[in-house]
Amino acid sequence: MHIYGRASARGKRVQSNMGAKNHGVVLHDANVDATLNALVAAGFGAAGQRCMALSTVVFVGDSNPWEEKLVERAKALKVNIGTDPEADLGPVISKQAKERICKLVQSGINSGAKVLLDGRAIKVPGYEQGNFVGPTILSDVTADMECYKEEIFGPVLICMKADSLEEAINIVNRNKYGNGAALFTTSGVAARKFQTEIEAGQVSYSVASYISLN
Repeated sequence: MHIYGRASARGKRVQSNMGAKNHGVVLHDANVDATLNALVAAGFGAAGQRCMALSTVVFVGDSNPWEEKLVERAKALKVNIGTDPEADLGPVISKQAKERICKLVQSGINSGAKVLLDGRAIKVPGYEQGNFVGPTILSDVTADMECYKEEIFGPVLICMKADSLEEAINIVNRNKYGNGAALFTTSGVAARKFQTEIEAGQVSYSVASYISLN
C-alpha cells in the first residue's frame, strides 16, 4: 500500500504485489490434456522463479487421477544448465534459494503432506554442485502448512483438495497473497462465478478449453 500510494500520487500506473501464491482451480469437467500442459508449464517453467508461477493447484472432487497424470508429465521434464536448448528447467538462482526451497518442502512433509515427486536430490552430470531442484509435487497439503503459507519460489507444485467450487474459492481468497488465480473448466456458469467472487490481481478462466459465457 505504501509503494502504491507513493507511485500513484505521482501519476504512475502501478501493479504492486508483495509475495505470490498463485492458485489454479481444476474442476472435474476440465479438458485433461490442456489442463495438464498448462499446470506443468505454469508450475515448473523458469524453475518456478517468477512471480506469476502457479504454485498451488486446488482440485475440486477426486484428485487422484489428476495427480497421477501430473506426476507423469513432470517426470518427463529435462533439468539441465540454462544454456542447453533442450532443458525445460535450469538451476535456481543461488545456493540459499535452493536451501530455502528444500526447507519448505521438508516442512510440508513434516506436517503431513505426501511427496508425489521429489526433485531435491537431482544431480546434473558435470554440474554436481549446481543449484538444481527438479520438479517436485506435494499432495494432501492444507492451509495451515508453512509450505502453503509461504512463497516457495521454486519448481514446487502443491496440491490441495476441495469438495466444491465454493470451497475452492474460499481457499484462494483466504490466502494473504493474491497475485493471480486461474480456473480450468468447460462450464460457463462456473467461470462466471469464479470471475465474480475470486479476489486476485489477475484472473484467468476457460484457459483449458473453449467455453461460452452467454
